[in-house]
Amino acid sequence: MEDAQKQAIHQLWDEMAASSASRSLEMLDTTLQRLADLVDAQQAYWIGSLRIEAIAENDPASGWRARHNYYLHHTAEREAVRKEHYRLLDSGQVDPSILANLKNAGTFRINIKHEMVPPEWFESEIYKKLFVPFDIRDVIFVATPISPDVESWMVFERSGKDWVNFGEAERQLLDYAVRPTKWFQKQVTLHHGIYLAEETLTAAERRVLSGLLTEKTEAEIADELGLSHSTVHTYCVRICRKFGVRGRNGLISLWLGETQE
Repeated sequence: MEDAQKQAIHQLWDEMAASSASRSLEMLDTTLQRLADLVDAQQAYWIGSLRIEAIAENDPASGWRARHNYYLHHTAEREAVRKEHYRLLDSGQVDPSILANLKNAGTFRINIKHEMVPPEWFESEIYKKLFVPFDIRDVIFVATPISPDVESWMVFERSGKDWVNFGEAERQLLDYAVRPTKWFQKQVTLHHGIYLAEETLTAAERRVLSGLLTEKTEAEIADELGLSHSTVHTYCVRICRKFGVRGRNGLISLWLGETQE
């Protein structure tokens, strides 16, 4: 690892530590971009993955499902592909790289797409339908366990014929950069209502939650988001119910008590 790369990672860690809980989503965007630059990736995204015990026994993915995807460069086409991935999984047609990624669920791991799939996969309908349209050359997955039933994944893609596959150098860079950031990834999963919440949060609830984790009043949050005070208060009640806490102080205590190690 070059000194400049190490310094860039240390700077990212410092920014994470200085960022408030209310800015978790903005910091996620920054993190994905910085890490993508570090490994020469053209696309990056975050997945909050949850294991659903009720379907685990007979499910090819052992009950694991992506509850939220956040793309660094979001497009309608990528959203359509995401939905198709989910549809195939629910119908039992699973991309073999997903199964390979889940093989060691519960441990920190970094997997590279071209190392996980057989050569014939590149002739499969999954590859032609979901990867070829974006000219995806290779993918590297970084999975961090948050709890026995929750994982945080950061995924990086190289696109274009001129790029080579990911390799050991990129694996080592991401291992060094991401492994110590479990505390931050807990914040992100909390912010999406995946970790500890009984139900995941909607996009509107996440925007209100960002305000609740600051010193702003509900009225100030309402003005900032262009909502009525009563609407914001309704969101506050729903958010607290989903996290099983009583009031705003309970939310803040949850962030301070559950996300810092």
